[in-house]
Amino acid sequence: MIWLTWRQFRVQAIVIAAAVAVLVAFLAVTGPGLLHDYALQHAGFLDRIRFDRINQYLYYVGQVAVYAAPPVIGAFWGAPLIARELEAGTHRLVWNQSISRTRWLVVKLAVTGLGAIAVTGLLSLAVSWWSNPIDDAIDSGQAAGPYNIPRMLPAVFGARGVVPIGYAAFGFALGVTLGLVTRRSIVAIALTLAAVVAVEALSPVLLRPHLMTPDQASVIVTTENLRGLQLSGPEDNAEVMHIEARLPGEGFWKISENTVNSAGQIQKTLPSYIAACGPPPPGVEETTPRPPMSSCFQRLANDGYRQQIKYFPASRFWDLQWREAGLFLFLAAALTGFSFWRIKRDLT
Repeated sequence: MIWLTWRQFRVQAIVIAAAVAVLVAFLAVTGPGLLHDYALQHAGFLDRIRFDRINQYLYYVGQVAVYAAPPVIGAFWGAPLIARELEAGTHRLVWNQSISRTRWLVVKLAVTGLGAIAVTGLLSLAVSWWSNPIDDAIDSGQAAGPYNIPRMLPAVFGARGVVPIGYAAFGFALGVTLGLVTRRSIVAIALTLAAVVAVEALSPVLLRPHLMTPDQASVIVTTENLRGLQLSGPEDNAEVMHIEARLPGEGFWKISENTVNSAGQIQKTLPSYIAACGPPPPGVEETTPRPPMSSCFQRLANDGYRQQIKYFPASRFWDLQWREAGLFLFLAAALTGFSFWRIKRDLT
């Protein structure tokens, strides 16, 4: 049974495993050089490697490959695993022998599913290890060229650590379940591919911020920590709708930011005197000079206005990783349980 299962999915396995092996080999060859350069001198590390094309390509390709692995594995390993048997009717031949439905499904899931997790785990481990000096440099405040996104941010977070393993297990289990329900390989492949891509895209928005309680900070806006103003209305009479301040430290993921008054109430607009500060808009001539931004921010602080910021610091990276991976492993286990329940009932 194990040999038969291997023969049925060996083409997909060889193709994906070969692609992963090639990428891992490149990472293994170039990774020690990155680690040596970073250990030699932390300061200016990203500036020294910013023009190295090979490192840039590997950085992007590794990240894309880790994100692509779960939907590809789910669609092309998981979805046809059972659907192909049900379409062709070959499951009846096996079930009429000495092999039970449960054992048949256990072998298929064990051989293919563990292989999917192993391949994704190896890929994520290699990419995380290779990118570690770059991620550490970004978390310390460096930024140069393409290396400017901390690993806590959604664009990078899902391509590091153990989260890809959770996604791969979930994608594979979802593919098997959809194949079992639809009994059509093409339909199951399409649905699985779309669903896993959607989950990877929406998780940072709908799921990840709620896995644990974010830290909160109350920040008084100054000219030093101001990041931007959002204005609305005509240039000569604009209204300040939103203001953004920078948190101290590096590598964090900001979830939300609101301006609150002295009573702690969220403000939709800021006092009108903020719009009257600083230099006039281009093309607008004013006879009376405007007050400097520093005095306006001081007045804003004196009136009790401050920025209320919710964020995840870089130190909570692994807490979030394990929680998100654990959730998707639980969902994979639930889908697997449903597949065992389903296969014992109305399949003939």
